[in-house]
Amino acid sequence: MDHPAQPHLHASGVHKSFDTGDGRIHVVDDVTLEVAHGEFISLLGPSGCGKSTLLRLVAGLVEPDSGIITIDGMTPEAAQADREIGYVLQEPALLPWRTVAANIRLPLDVDRRPKSLLPWWEKVRMRGSRSNIFTLTSILSRQGRGGHNEPTPERRPEVDDLLTMVGLDGFADYYPHQLSGGMQQRTALARAIAVGASLFLMDEPFGALDEITRASMRYELLRIWEADRKTVVFVTHSIAEAVALSDRVAVMSARPGRIVSVIDIDLPRPRSSEMEREPDFLAYTSRIHDLLAQRQGI
Repeated sequence: MDHPAQPHLHASGVHKSFDTGDGRIHVVDDVTLEVAHGEFISLLGPSGCGKSTLLRLVAGLVEPDSGIITIDGMTPEAAQADREIGYVLQEPALLPWRTVAANIRLPLDVDRRPKSLLPWWEKVRMRGSRSNIFTLTSILSRQGRGGHNEPTPERRPEVDDLLTMVGLDGFADYYPHQLSGGMQQRTALARAIAVGASLFLMDEPFGALDEITRASMRYELLRIWEADRKTVVFVTHSIAEAVALSDRVAVMSARPGRIVSVIDIDLPRPRSSEMEREPDFLAYTSRIHDLLAQRQGI
């Protein structure tokens, strides 16, 4: 008898509330979701509906009040410790004093350092805090690594491969201030890939980009994803972006966030920007728009 494959991500009956000065706010309500290995799924919903909180719950950055979350059968904390989770934020959080290559190399440097550095690296890669990044690189510098921009010879091929993957050939020695917003986000994506994670959580990674760059970046992301088919959970406010990228779109209600519908996106791959003018694509965007409008009483 065949048994169904274990989902890569399993969430069941997840609730989360936060205490504020105005009382307790219920943010995520009874969320149940399964994501298969190699699937690209987007979370879509109105502002403040708990999309980012749900991503943080999956990452193990906050704990649910109730419910279960597993990643390949592990707790989020165990998956994080095993470097199974890559996190890409809206803010690239690149180190301004390190080149593109050296920023990408950061997780590879930490892999070679004592275990005492690992807690700092987890804070950097999962939260993107500039203060945490500064502390980590200060420690690396004291140990003779943080001030060196050139990757060590044995690491250079890995970094070059990542530069090629994200379309940054020729920019290895540039600094973040010399890059466009899209190029900075490509660098952050390459740094996340360098961790070697199997599950990528992306919290509006293109939200700060202009519309033209954003549209270009989503198809760059698809090109990279097609090459390896890692599991991706992608948060966005853009209906077109969700449809263009995803195998499925999970639509969330206003706070407290519930998953009210999961829509299969049956569009052929590989996908391109020309597809966004096709009737099938427009039908999906219209369907999701109407669902969101209905839920918000518009």
